[in-house]
Amino acid sequence: MQVPLEWIKEVIGIENIELEELIERLTLGGFEVEEILEIEVNNTKQIVLDISATANRSDSLSIQGISSEIASLLDKPIKQLKYTQKIDDWKQKIITQKESIIADLGCSTFLAFEIKNIDDFTVPRWIQEKLMSVGVSPTNNLSDFQTYILLETGYPFAFYDLEKIRQKTNISKLVFSIENATTNQEFVASNSDIYKLNDSNLIIKANNFPFSIAGIIEHEESIYSENTKTLLIEGSIFNAAKIRQQSRNLGLRTDRSARYEKSLKQTYLLDSLYRLIFLLRVKNPNLRCKLCTFLQEKEEALKIIKLNYSTIQEILGPIYETTTDQSKFIPPKKVSEYLQRLNFEFSYQNSELTWDVQVPHLRNDDITREIDLIEEVGRLHGFNNFLTTLPKITKIGTEDLSYKTRAKMTSCFLNLGLNELIHYSLVGEDQPKNKVNQIHLINPLLADYKNLRTSLVPTLIETVAENLKQSNRIIEGFEYGHVFSGDILDNFKEVEHVAGIFGGTKEKLSWSEPNQTITWFEAKGKIEQLFKQLNMDVYWKIESLASKNNIFHPYRTAEIYLLNGRNLGKFGQIHPAYANINGLPSEIYLFEFRLQHIQNHLQEEKLPIFQEYSLYPKVIKDLSFIVPKDKTFMELKNVISLNGTKFLSEINLLDEYRGPSIPKDCTSLCLQLIFQSNEKTLENKEIERIINNLQAVLKSEFNAIIRE
Repeated sequence: MQVPLEWIKEVIGIENIELEELIERLTLGGFEVEEILEIEVNNTKQIVLDISATANRSDSLSIQGISSEIASLLDKPIKQLKYTQKIDDWKQKIITQKESIIADLGCSTFLAFEIKNIDDFTVPRWIQEKLMSVGVSPTNNLSDFQTYILLETGYPFAFYDLEKIRQKTNISKLVFSIENATTNQEFVASNSDIYKLNDSNLIIKANNFPFSIAGIIEHEESIYSENTKTLLIEGSIFNAAKIRQQSRNLGLRTDRSARYEKSLKQTYLLDSLYRLIFLLRVKNPNLRCKLCTFLQEKEEALKIIKLNYSTIQEILGPIYETTTDQSKFIPPKKVSEYLQRLNFEFSYQNSELTWDVQVPHLRNDDITREIDLIEEVGRLHGFNNFLTTLPKITKIGTEDLSYKTRAKMTSCFLNLGLNELIHYSLVGEDQPKNKVNQIHLINPLLADYKNLRTSLVPTLIETVAENLKQSNRIIEGFEYGHVFSGDILDNFKEVEHVAGIFGGTKEKLSWSEPNQTITWFEAKGKIEQLFKQLNMDVYWKIESLASKNNIFHPYRTAEIYLLNGRNLGKFGQIHPAYANINGLPSEIYLFEFRLQHIQNHLQEEKLPIFQEYSLYPKVIKDLSFIVPKDKTFMELKNVISLNGTKFLSEINLLDEYRGPSIPKDCTSLCLQLIFQSNEKTLENKEIERIINNLQAVLKSEFNAIIRE
């Protein structure tokens, strides 16, 4: 909003205030000065401030409004203008003729005035100069009066040709009303466009003639012209949301609707109308005005907010006293003074150090709580006049379990060579996973972000594919994120997952080493290492996905479970077809785990028991045998652990082989058994005795064939 300083000086005596001081006080008071302009009007340069106000301060979007704010900030009185000397008597006569308006119609006030004997539409020179000072080109007709009043008071008044309206209704006595339009009702606007209305649109009618879409635009057959002799002035207060909705539905936004959209109060509507009539009478001394209609809702009772001095001290803190060079708090007397400068009525309880503050209707939008009043006190005192102190912390916060779980897992992932990735939680239609159960947004911003993601894996694959397209290496990474699921009954669930992607070509350890890709077993070993670092015992269950439309390999995918049967998630190789579509190598491995289940396990987990490190050497033995291929390594490991005595400390799978020399439906395994004692050096004969016993157990339990 452009504010000429000369115009402000007519309202407040700021002649002795330096421009820099005024700008600083405005900026600290919440009205940032975007630009200082020099505009030439009639060979005279004028200083104009381009001021921006916050959205909840619509009361300041006028010369009178911003002048009132400057007066409060600088503690300056507002000048009494001559035209206001008889305004109170005039307003009282109007108020006595007020009628009630229909509640919940979207209009709280409607005024209609008939103006007769208006012959001269020329605009006084001083009004034209003020319009030019804010960048408006004057037209020297009635529209200049409308624009001037809008700038000075913030109220948008509409002008109509009353004789045209009477001719249209064929009745001299007009009854004005505000109603909802009918469905598909056509309205020819003053811009010559035809608008189709519906029952959500408000129209203003004279008898049965709709001469205006409320708060937006006039009817083509009601607009004034240079031949107009009798004018109808409409001044209304409409609900901001209602006008905003109408403008959006009609695709039409005018200066009037733009002002209504920012919210208006009825507080100074009559004062502004009086000012408008006063200006019209300057060139038309025989002008006569008559009230046609005055409809108004009863104003809500003023809000009362309790303000506590202790809360002011707590929020704003101490101030710096330059005279004594000491810090102290704002005295209660100063708080009362600031409330008076803001024109807030209040009662002060000295014993309790509290104020009961009545909030004026003009400030209903931005003063709703005690903290808002404290902000006003801080604004007027100047936020730069408070001491900057750090708050005293009486209780030190602790890291919650969720944070600890993430930190522990992140450390493990980084140790495995993975990097943390972050993606947007909205996805497009081209996600292959759970396409049937995708959750669509009602009002997506873009088509690429119209669904909530049901898995973290697809976006990880997209990132790796995009990176390869840019001739970069494969990204090996992990991501924490929320995924969503739902059914046809819209029973939506939101859970947190952790997912990852890795694979491709292994890092070379020497220049001469050939390129090698990561095998399934090496990838599986990474995941086993992850759970080992997390101190979690899990088991794997092979899942066949041959009949499912999935991004995982149909025969190289496994579900991972805790020993209590709780499903942690899935690990597997990428589907070859999906890898080919995205231009990825087939040796890419994916995982996705439920973070809450991992967190619960870590919470339930008992503290680890540490034991003394053995000073005696390890004895390593290899055991090879043939077993039916339906026997899992976990089954074999459990049986061997039970029969391996206390000296068996570790069991590792070294090799699996299937070939012509191995019977059908069987597999050859080679296990590494590590023995160690904390008390003595183990002898070969002791180890041989344990090995012989294990061979016998394997033969009896699994029909194993021992290989030499």
